[in-house]
Amino acid sequence: MLTKIVLQYWVVNSNYDLQRDEYLHLDMANHLAGGYISVPPFISWNSVLIQWLGNGIFWVRFFPAFYGALTMLLMWKMIEMAGGGIFAQLLAAFTFLFSGMTRLQIFYQPNSVDILSWTIVFWLLMKYIRQPKDTYLIWIGIVVGVGILNKYNIIFLVLGVVAGLLLTKYREVFTRRAFYAGVLLALIIISPNLVWQFRHGFPVIHHMKELSSSQLVNVSRIGFIIDQFIFFLGGAFLILAGLISLLFYKPFRAYRIVLIIFTITISLFVYFRAKSYYSLGLYPIIFAFGSTWWEQLFNRFRYGRVAWLVIIVLPFFLIFKAIFPVLTPEEIAREGEKYRMLGILKWEDGKDHEIPQDFADMLGWREMAELAQQAWEKIPENERKNALILCDNYGQAGALNYFNKGKTPPAVAMEADYVFWFPKTDSIHYVLRVGHAPDSGFLKLIGKIETIGKLATPYSRERDWQTEVYLLSDFSPEVKNKFRALLSKKQGNYAAY
Repeated sequence: MLTKIVLQYWVVNSNYDLQRDEYLHLDMANHLAGGYISVPPFISWNSVLIQWLGNGIFWVRFFPAFYGALTMLLMWKMIEMAGGGIFAQLLAAFTFLFSGMTRLQIFYQPNSVDILSWTIVFWLLMKYIRQPKDTYLIWIGIVVGVGILNKYNIIFLVLGVVAGLLLTKYREVFTRRAFYAGVLLALIIISPNLVWQFRHGFPVIHHMKELSSSQLVNVSRIGFIIDQFIFFLGGAFLILAGLISLLFYKPFRAYRIVLIIFTITISLFVYFRAKSYYSLGLYPIIFAFGSTWWEQLFNRFRYGRVAWLVIIVLPFFLIFKAIFPVLTPEEIAREGEKYRMLGILKWEDGKDHEIPQDFADMLGWREMAELAQQAWEKIPENERKNALILCDNYGQAGALNYFNKGKTPPAVAMEADYVFWFPKTDSIHYVLRVGHAPDSGFLKLIGKIETIGKLATPYSRERDWQTEVYLLSDFSPEVKNKFRALLSKKQGNYAAY
């Protein structure tokens, strides 16, 4: 477990800042609510804890690694229940460590807790199959409730589990009061988010539609299936081992419901063109069964076991520099063809760029914060109470609020959750603008526009977008009403009704 945590720090070059989503998630600690446009509220509570610990990058990186280590621990516990030994645990651990799991858990996003939540559900399901106690059903309901408060993705697992129960002898759980007690507890746990969604017009629907039209439309169904194996590199054979063993290995007969859950959940993801990593919560239990069976197959060939560990590790280190931000952006650009062959230069727009999108989203934030600070210092002190820091996107606003906290007032943006976090705009005399110049509708109403600087950090996504910092003042009286109308429209755009 310690190796897992240390590895997460080792695979990130100090040239990189946090990724744009991480700044938004950290900023949620300053706006606690029952929900958000982009994610449910769990990550905001985690962000409060990070703030209490000093808000340093060490702690931002620690929690995804810690949740990953807990997932690995539960995977070992499932291997023990399946009858596996030390070699099975090593096989599964190596596959978990030396794979795309480690890349995913670099980032402070809901994904690490999502995978952990799925793994806890499977662990509890295994315990229930071994000894059908009502307590396990209740705890599954609690974990599902918390999982939904972290990421709605776990709903796909719930659908798979319900289908699996209906298609097997375990359908008897629907006659148990404990099952409905678990359902009730899950609903109680998620109720604050349901209330928030209702009060704001269910913005999750808008978010899903936007995600589908701008990102998922570029997802290939065949590509999704192929990625499931590519993600685990040399350890991908454990996926097949897990599925085959659940189907044919007699000692696993009682757990065949897991195979049904896996098949149905994967099918749902394929149908809806989900991103490849949405399904990762399925694999710790598959590795538990696969590694246990593999251990039995090679029980007589103990010296050959080392070879399987090498098979898992070797591909990881062969492409290690390509899939983790260990090289500088300049070094990555020089080896662009290697990255292109691996398909990791493709961004959400479906096009290849010079460096991977996640890496480009980890650059330029400090420079942007410094430029914003320079602009802020140009505002007369007696006018700073009448100043607004307005950004084009949530990454910019979140980064400014992270790096300039205590130096400037909170930045906002006409995007994502920030549309609901605006201060009062009754008496705005100065606007510190980050992004692009005001559009033509506002340009004619602004008397003075001073360009402070343009982002110059090479390979950053913000530089690609030609992000600049402006100081705007001398506004026409029309600006206030026009701005209010625009903000109201933006807020309304996120409501489904």
